[in-house]
Amino acid sequence: MRWWKVLGVAAFAGVAAGGVLIAKDERRRRAYTPEEIRERLHARAAEADAATDDGEVDTP
Repeated sequence: MRWWKVLGVAAFAGVAAGGVLIAKDERRRRAYTPEEIRERLHARAAEADAATDDGEVDTP
């Protein structure tokens, strides 16, 4: 096999692996209900507010 054939097979394998990872992330993201997403966002916002109040956030 020539080097360009090996490179082509490697590129094909890389694209296939990337597609698998994207599909897996999409399934995980869509598994949440809107209420669960809302609760998580509210919790993250509360943590950010608490960190800001404590002075833990670095400001440039």
